[in-house]
Amino acid sequence: MKAVVFHDVGDIRLEDVPDPRIEQPTDAIVRLTASAICGTDLHFIRGTFAGMKEGTILGHEGVGIVEEVGHDVRNIAVGDRVVIPSTIACGYCSYCRAGYYAQCDNANPNGAAAGTAFYGGPPQSGPFNGLQAEKARIPFAHVNLVKLPEEVSDDQAILLSDIFPTGYFGADLADIKPGHTVAVFGCGPVGQFAIASAKLMDAGRVIAIDNLPDRLAMAKQQGAEVINFDEDDPVQTIKDLTGGIGVDSAIDAVGVDAEHPHSGPAAAQAQSQQQDFKQVQQQVAPKQQPSGDNWHPGEAPTQAQQWAVQSLAKAGTLAIIGVYPPSDTSFPIGVAMNKNLTIRMGNCNHRKYIPRLVELIRSGAFDPRSIVTQHQPLDSVIEAYKAFDTRQQGWLKVELRP
Repeated sequence: MKAVVFHDVGDIRLEDVPDPRIEQPTDAIVRLTASAICGTDLHFIRGTFAGMKEGTILGHEGVGIVEEVGHDVRNIAVGDRVVIPSTIACGYCSYCRAGYYAQCDNANPNGAAAGTAFYGGPPQSGPFNGLQAEKARIPFAHVNLVKLPEEVSDDQAILLSDIFPTGYFGADLADIKPGHTVAVFGCGPVGQFAIASAKLMDAGRVIAIDNLPDRLAMAKQQGAEVINFDEDDPVQTIKDLTGGIGVDSAIDAVGVDAEHPHSGPAAAQAQSQQQDFKQVQQQVAPKQQPSGDNWHPGEAPTQAQQWAVQSLAKAGTLAIIGVYPPSDTSFPIGVAMNKNLTIRMGNCNHRKYIPRLVELIRSGAFDPRSIVTQHQPLDSVIEAYKAFDTRQQGWLKVELRP
């Protein structure tokens, strides 16, 4: 089968690889009908999340048809149409039973202390081969496959695999109450769903921060008040818009590959982030540094954190759903502590949220399809990755069709 294979930082290839097979009685084999490119994939290719193993199939978003099931998979049948949660869980440990599927004790073969298991990641996440392929092996299929109703299309379902649940998770962590004012830092795909989820939770106002016109335009279409950080200082503007108070909740939907302002009043202050960037890059071996015209890491890895903490009102809540590597030790703890902030963060417990979001779409209460701006065949995946990496106009979310 064809699959997108990681070879080194800055080096991914579409290759022929062996078909997956049943390895455990709880496995299933799924033929992918849709996959997608995510910003997390770029962290691996850019080298801002180090340690990827050569030969790993990338991708953690998928929709497909079940082709084979192991003996102990008793709720899924061959022919079922399913969405695949991005993080992997056993379904029976104490964490899974409490809804913390991303902290499953059993899914990660490296042990409970190794952290979240997910598809297409580095060794500490499994490693499990990813979903940017024609077929995939799904472990613990009884919990890691969710059957889809006919009313939910592939274009809708692919957004349920990761980014819609992650955006909803961020809004949930942010403890949004009806009438709250919420700031969302980053208007990429996850940020767009954080905006939508804040609206679903009856936020009174949502303020969205980015510097790309197409992303800001989409946020504005959703009803958000937008700030271009290349034109306005986002912290001061948020204070101005809130009578000097700040926001009740803030969501960091960016992570380690944040950019600093290239112009405007916030640009000079952001130059201090360069030192943080160098510290992160020191965690990556020299041979792993990307080169060429693509695979650009962000220039200010703590920028979104800094702005979010500064923008919050006293006793506000910060939700961090942007990805940061284990090597990152930077956080503005002093300011956060002295403002009595509540900070909640982590990898999304996808399996917790997907069933309710499936029903939201099936009932017609919400349609997520506008977030998908590109549909590309798997054969064009390398060019699609490059366009997504450089944030070209109109390349917000890329769906792949095998």
